[in-house]
Amino acid sequence: MSQILLHNLSLLPLAATLDYVIGDPWGWPHPVRVMGWFITHYTQLIFKLPISEKNRFFSAFRRLAGIILGISLIFGSGFFGWALIFLSNRLSPWLGFLIEIILLASCFAGRSLRNAAEDVLQPLAAKDIITARQKLSNYVGRDTDNLSENEILRAVLETVTENAVDGVLAPLFYAIIGSFLFGAGGIAFALAYKAASTLDSMVGYKTEPYKDIGWFSAKFEDIITWFPCRLAVCTLGLISGKLFYVLQLCQRDAIKDPSPNSGWSECTYAAILGVQVGGINYYKGEIKEKPLLGEPVSPITPAKIQQALQLTRNCFLLWLCFSMIIHFLAAYDNLFKIT
Repeated sequence: MSQILLHNLSLLPLAATLDYVIGDPWGWPHPVRVMGWFITHYTQLIFKLPISEKNRFFSAFRRLAGIILGISLIFGSGFFGWALIFLSNRLSPWLGFLIEIILLASCFAGRSLRNAAEDVLQPLAAKDIITARQKLSNYVGRDTDNLSENEILRAVLETVTENAVDGVLAPLFYAIIGSFLFGAGGIAFALAYKAASTLDSMVGYKTEPYKDIGWFSAKFEDIITWFPCRLAVCTLGLISGKLFYVLQLCQRDAIKDPSPNSGWSECTYAAILGVQVGGINYYKGEIKEKPLLGEPVSPITPAKIQQALQLTRNCFLLWLCFSMIIHFLAAYDNLFKIT
């Protein structure tokens, strides 16, 4: 019992610390890169098949291919994580524990999100707007060549707040759920969620050529992100002391966003920070207008972006502490029943 308790109490904090201190060093092997490689090669293979768009089964075939892609990668990633830990533990419990920490840390993108923001904010602080635009293009899909300083800041804040849930908080949520249900830190659950999130970001588009092949991935990610997103909204609202205002603003603005989750995430941060996000963006020269979220009480500044990052860290730490308390109480209760 004491070894299990020590494992559950130490694994998540150690993985979180590893992500906070090191993150994902450039060039290091990473599960998401493997997932991305599989998605790219699979979709290229499907696109090369000699099936005409005029064929009445064309859309159905691509949707079926997308379902196979989603199920195989999501469940395959979870099984891979579980199997790797299982085999590592057979060799050495310490080796298994170390690999478990590294794998779980790779599911958290807190440091990567912070690095991305700082990568753009540093040249912007030096008034080097050209470099800031170039840096920003590495992280967003919108056209950045002609963005003003204010538009760059809005893009950075939208990236930080949109990815706070699916990149940082939702993986932690599923790691916690997995650890309660199956132990071992929920590696399988966290990696499965990461696979779903990666699928959505790569093929979950409503435009060709991904409209059909990405349909399942987009819907599935929306469903499994819905609850951790709402939990994050409530947690952030409580942390900021603006819960009712956050919920009121989300009910007014977030529901206008076509995404059932990213709009709520962005709107929550906008409400807390007193800023407004959304508006006109350009993608390959074409205008795409996103709904306005929040009230423009204050301008978006680097300090606001840092505040958003701190809010995400605070929410992450609160969930982490809560899970450790529950693990301890559950272990204590079981020990009491045994005695």
